[in-house]
Amino acid sequence: MKIPTTVATTALLVATTLLAGCGDMKMKVWPFGDGSPRERSRDPVNATEYQCAAGKRFYLRMLDGGAAAWLILPEREVRLEGSGSGGTRYAKGGLVLDLGADKASLADGATTTYTDCQPATPAAR
Repeated sequence: MKIPTTVATTALLVATTLLAGCGDMKMKVWPFGDGSPRERSRDPVNATEYQCAAGKRFYLRMLDGGAAAWLILPEREVRLEGSGSGGTRYAKGGLVLDLGADKASLADGATTTYTDCQPATPAAR
């Protein structure tokens, strides 16, 4: 059976129109939020950011009630053990962290690599 040309043309036109309309439909398929990109925090969980001279910074997470510290540097992470004297000096090998009342410093061997470090305030982040 041969379909008349006008019927076939009309059916093709209707199908094309309906499919073209589907391209503009905006369907919400992700139920958790609007799908827009969000900035995620890059700060390690439960760590304090220290901002130092020359724009350097590191993160510090206290462990075992202050007996040790987890030091998070841009290039590595390391556990430092407390010296047992009031919990202000932590070390491992040549890496030494001195925490003062208002300033901190971090030395790697004979070279002090981070000086004049202060805990970052939430507004400064």
